[in-house]
Amino acid sequence: MVAWLGLLWLLEAVDVASGHALDTYGISPRELSELRDVIPAAFLHYGWDHLIANSMPLLVLGFLAALSGLRRFSFVVALIILTSGLGVWLTAPAFSVTAGASGVVFGLFGYLLVRGFVDRRISDVVIGLLVGAVYGSILWGALPTTEGISWQGHLFGLVGGVLAAFLFRRER
Repeated sequence: MVAWLGLLWLLEAVDVASGHALDTYGISPRELSELRDVIPAAFLHYGWDHLIANSMPLLVLGFLAALSGLRRFSFVVALIILTSGLGVWLTAPAFSVTAGASGVVFGLFGYLLVRGFVDRRISDVVIGLLVGAVYGSILWGALPTTEGISWQGHLFGLVGGVLAAFLFRRER
C-alpha cells in the first residue's frame, strides 16, 4: 500500500510539473473514447488536497483488505475500479470530468464492511465493525450533497466493494 500511495504521489507530482497534462485522463461521461480512461482515472487526482484526502483512508483500508491475500486483493480492487469508473461514465453530469482514488476508498470500505459476514469469519466481522465505526461517516459522500464532488464515483465504488465481497468470497 505504501508503494501504491507512492505511485499516486509521483503521478500527482508529474501532473503538476507538466502543467496538469495528466488531468486529461479523467472520465468524461458517455463518450465512447473515454472508456479507456476508466482505469487510469483511479490513479489520478485534481490537486494535492484531493490526493491528501484519499491517502490515509486508502492506506488503512487497503492494508486491511490486503490481509486476506494479495491475489484476492488485486481482483477486489480491479472490480472496484471498473465498477466505480463505469458508474461514473454512465451517470455523471454531462461535461464533467472525474478522477481520483476515492471510488477505490469507498469500494474498500464497502468490501471490508461486508466481507466478514459473507465469509462467515469472526475476525473479518470485527474488522468490518471497526471500519464502520471509524470510517462510517464517509457514507455521506455517496449521496449528492456537495457540488463538484463525484458522488457517483463514491456510490459505484461502494457497490463494487460490496459486489467484490460476494464474488471473491472465501470458500469454507
